[in-house]
Amino acid sequence: MASSSSSGLTFKLHPLVIVNISDHYTRVKSQSLPPHSAADASSLPPPRVFGCVIGVQRGRTVEIFNSFELLYDPSTHSLDRAFLEKKQELYKKVFPHFYILGWYSTGSDAQESDMIIHKALMDINESPVYVLLNPSINPAQKDLPITIYESELHVIDGIPQLIFVRSSYTIETVEAERISVDHVAHLKPSDGGSAATQLAAHLTGIHSAIKMLNSRIRVLHHYLLAMQKGDIPCENSLLRQVSSLLRRLPAIESEKFQDDFLMEYNDTLLITYLAMFTNCSSTMNELVDKFNTAYDRQGRRGGRTAFI
Repeated sequence: MASSSSSGLTFKLHPLVIVNISDHYTRVKSQSLPPHSAADASSLPPPRVFGCVIGVQRGRTVEIFNSFELLYDPSTHSLDRAFLEKKQELYKKVFPHFYILGWYSTGSDAQESDMIIHKALMDINESPVYVLLNPSINPAQKDLPITIYESELHVIDGIPQLIFVRSSYTIETVEAERISVDHVAHLKPSDGGSAATQLAAHLTGIHSAIKMLNSRIRVLHHYLLAMQKGDIPCENSLLRQVSSLLRRLPAIESEKFQDDFLMEYNDTLLITYLAMFTNCSSTMNELVDKFNTAYDRQGRRGGRTAFI
């Protein structure tokens, strides 16, 4: 396996794909373990799941938007082709602009049998991508456990062979994905943590991010001051990058940004008020029910009917 790809393609991966693969693996793992054998789960090898990734390719940019599961036959190391074609047809009706870009699996590293699946998909996409999720937990790892592979033809010992090569990627999100990922990140923890604990952790994360951003800006500011004084040589490439970064700042103060910000702010206030009204209505209904129950009992004793 080569260290890195030389194709020059730019890969953009959406969080929905990572969530889908993780959910697929979690369901298969939980369903493959009977309740009485949960204690021996650590001694069993982790299951592998397989599926297709779909998206669009614009020039040299490949954007992976979504994924769907596939049926895998471990005896022949092949995918159920009829099931794949059926899923492809269904997804084409819902997402007509999406195409099958490749496939995904789970594991710590690419295996030799993976090339069989990879070659089988080349009639759908002549250069499929392979998205590999490592489900093992490594607390010391800071990067996402996701690796994207491409296939390249290399000559090894005088024989041309197709091998996997690593490709770099970036995470691309849209508004709906940011909301869903934020919701998943703020789910109540299984250890019974309170809402205040979750809020404190969330605010601590924001504070750390702002603190890091402030330190980076200070370093850049000091560097520019030293360059202006002549203490360090002037680098035009760096100045162009700083200028490009600063040109983005006025967009925050534009009229369109203010309109969008006020619209979202008003929508948030409106949802908050509706939630308060709903809560008040529920409380009032409970009070009316209790009043009717108490008044009905009194009316039965005094020969009167309920007031409300």
